[in-house]
Amino acid sequence: MSIQSDFKVYVVGHEWALDLLNRQQAAGRVPQALLLTGPPNVGKSTVARFWAQQLNCQQTPAPCGQCPSCRKIISGNHPDVRIFDSDDQALKIDDIRNLQRELSLSPNEGRYRVVVLANFERATLSAANALLKTLEEPASQAILVLTATDPGALLPTIVSRCQMLALRLLPHGLVVEALREHWRAEPEQAELLAQLAAGRLGWTVKALHDTELLSRREQHLQELISLLQAGRAERLAYAHQLSRDGAMLREVLTLWLTIWRDLLLLQSGAAQTKIMNLNWQERLQQLAGHSSLAEASQMVARLRTALINLERNVNPRLSLEVLLLKLPKLREV
Repeated sequence: MSIQSDFKVYVVGHEWALDLLNRQQAAGRVPQALLLTGPPNVGKSTVARFWAQQLNCQQTPAPCGQCPSCRKIISGNHPDVRIFDSDDQALKIDDIRNLQRELSLSPNEGRYRVVVLANFERATLSAANALLKTLEEPASQAILVLTATDPGALLPTIVSRCQMLALRLLPHGLVVEALREHWRAEPEQAELLAQLAAGRLGWTVKALHDTELLSRREQHLQELISLLQAGRAERLAYAHQLSRDGAMLREVLTLWLTIWRDLLLLQSGAAQTKIMNLNWQERLQQLAGHSSLAEASQMVARLRTALINLERNVNPRLSLEVLLLKLPKLREV
């Protein structure tokens, strides 16, 4: 995850990835196609932006955060750096074709033309196929950086042509330290957010700046409890409504996955493993008492599948309807 000071992006917790890229750059072996993978909000886009700055920084050590190149990259005005990082818009074939024309040209100001394609698993199949030509015949001064939650959601031919770095979840203590030192979070607030984030520093920063995020979590938990007692018609109506908002749907499913994971831990007696939703422990204990270990295990698997389907552009309403119709039916919660 990043901390921005002036116009420099700092990376927290993924120094090993940057060290590897630095060594390759020093040896004259800059990867022309890089794939950064890892859980949502773990820092993939941040590492990509840092690398784009470093490749084109005009000072030493790089990135300096002060030169015109660094400033333009952060402000989104560098003519040689393009960053696609939308949460809800899939890359289309026309986007890739436009990029191919740009990448075929020599850089205007920097040493490299750099394109960051975040969440590439959301690209259309035609866009993914179009990108293959660029990966097969890259221009000498063109650098592509892709990010994806799951490399298995990408075409194998794309993955095989990229150098892949799998970013890992950050240790709890490092998240707490970063929140307190760089975002001035109060000790109790930092501890709670770090627990809820489960290693995703980016999520904690969103929670600090989005005052409604925690209240939405409460709402999504109550909706899940209501759906567990609801009939088929109510579940289908909820699927119809929620599937209209892709970003909200992703937020809800991600939260529900952590809830069912916690239930799985509670029902299996894994007391030594700390549950993620610590502030809901009492309610989760009640839910665990009304559902089974098998049901929790099945729901964890189904939610993971639903999230993968979202990234692969499977019809969101259909995917959600299938998931909700397979929710356990509980009479009491």
